Amino acid sequence: MGQMFKEYLTGPRIYCCRNCRAHSADHEQIYSKTFKGRYGRAYLFNHVVNVCLGPREDRLLNTGLHTVADIYCNNCHQVLGWKYEQAMEKKEKYKEGCDDFERIAFVRWLVRTGVLRRN
Repeated sequence: MGQMFKEYLTGPRIYCCRNCRAHSADHEQIYSKTFKGRYGRAYLFNHVVNVCLGPREDRLLNTGLHTVADIYCNNCHQVLGWKYEQAMEKKEKYKEGCDDFERIAFVRWLVRTGVLRRN
């Protein structure tokens, strides 16, 4: 097995895996903060880093049937949420390619001050 490559984000506010603190997303990539995940509130991100995807599966969510893949932290393999691969309903197509991150799975880091904030 080769060496794992980790991307480090440089924005003023980044989101990290709660378990291992690996960088996962930049605040500027948030599409919406009004989503729901398996365990409560979730954020929808346009782009995330340092993650790997599980197998695709069809899931019946509150907004209808979607094809999704669970997202895992590349570093510690903690489940962070899921990626919307395909939405079956036309009005839900905007989610395709976006990542739904569970708020309980990450912490926010204020880079300038070095402060970690639990969500």
